[in-house]
This record gives sequence, C-alpha cells and structure tokens, in this order.
Amino acid sequence: MEIEIGLLNGSIIFVAGIVAGIINVVAGAGTLITFPTLLALGIPPITANVSNTVGLVPASVTGAYGYRRELQGQWRAVGLMAIFSAIGGIVGGVLLLVLPASAFSMVVPYLLILAGVLSAIQPRIARFVRRKSATTHADTRPVTIGLSLGVLATGVYGGYFGAAQGVVLLALLGILWSTDIHRANGAKNVLAGVANVVSSVIFISSGTVDWMIVLLIGVGSALGGWLGARIGRRLPAPVLRTILVIVALTAAAVLLVT
Repeated sequence: MEIEIGLLNGSIIFVAGIVAGIINVVAGAGTLITFPTLLALGIPPITANVSNTVGLVPASVTGAYGYRRELQGQWRAVGLMAIFSAIGGIVGGVLLLVLPASAFSMVVPYLLILAGVLSAIQPRIARFVRRKSATTHADTRPVTIGLSLGVLATGVYGGYFGAAQGVVLLALLGILWSTDIHRANGAKNVLAGVANVVSSVIFISSGTVDWMIVLLIGVGSALGGWLGARIGRRLPAPVLRTILVIVALTAAAVLLVT
C-alpha cells in the first residue's frame, strides 16, 4: 500500500526515524516517536504500525547480534524461547490484519498509554533485575512452562503493536530465567527481534506496507543508532524517557478526544 508522501512529510518521518534510533540506544522504545509522528501526518493507524515495524527490523537484528557474546552457551535455551516468541509474533501480526481496522484504531490510544507507562517504569525494572543479580549468586535456570507462556504473550503483543515490549521481556527473563542482567538483556533483544521479524514477514506478504515510510524510518533509525552509540553518554536517559512518555500520552489523549 503506497501513500503519497511529500518532501516535507518525508523529511519529518526521516527526522523522527533518526530521533527514534538515538532514543533506542539510550532509553529504548523509539517506536513511541515514529508511530505517533506517522499518525499526526495522517497515515492510517494500521499502515503506520506495519510500516514502522518493518522499518525498524534492521535495528532489531543488529541489536540482537550485538549481544551474542553474552549468550554464549545459552543458545539452546534462547532458541527454545525464540520459538514461542515467533509463534506469538505470528499470532499478533495475523490478529492485526484480520481484525477490523476500526478495532485497532479503537485500542491504539490504550496501547500508547500502556507503552508510555512501561517506558516510565523501565528504569525501576532494570534496577530490580540488577539488584537481584548483585544480591544473588549469578544463576541461569532452565526454561519453564510459565516463562515460555510469558514469552509467547509478549510475542503476541510485539506482533500486534510492540512498543516497549522489551520492558516486559526483561522483567520476565530477569525473574524467571537469569539473574545475569547482561544475559537477560541479550535474550530480550533476540526475542523481541524475532517477534518483530516474523510479524514483518506477514505484513510484507499482506501488501499493507508503505515502502517509502519503511525506507525513511529504516535509514533514519540506522543513522540515529549510529549517532546514539557515539553521543549516547552525553544524553540523559531520564530526559529522553520523559519525552517518550509525554509523546505517547499526548498522542493517546488526542486520539481519545477526536
């Protein structure tokens, strides 16, 4: 599905992609920049969501690849969890496409609120996992049925919408799988990336993707990720996270009253 995007709107989407890439490196959940931007430009919610998801695939893949060392010796467990994440991503992606577009439009404000709240509490969850790691002997347990079902559920959310999916995954993995924060974070990136990739394949096959939006967000987020890796230490994560929450809640409020 192709939508006419002029030079001004294209520039805005590209800049939003850059900002999202920077924020993904420093604070995470850059989707809360790109998705509301697309909505504000009049892009239909489903087209905005699927195009944004596909556009961020390169960032998902590189983010997962970057933690390969932390997952040495654990790839069998991560692979098992990735199967559940992939199934969830497929279910979420299919639900997005088969349910009426009005259903997604109706729940989008609440999804934005949820993602904003998750972004706000992300530091507390990370601190909790780190504290557990510091006070407990480093331990990585076998994958349980409860953990698998939790990963499956987050995969469904990731395939359907996805913003701040990593916050829930980090909590699940830190509590139920590994007290090593770096290992849990690495697995989080892999599982979120898997859900993102499989749902993107579904979206591409359905023909609902706007490839100009994908290109602008993909190139912009890649550039933003490169910049974020170099200037990230100079940018206060709490400030960026506050921006994310404000943008998400503002977009939700606007959608609720219109």
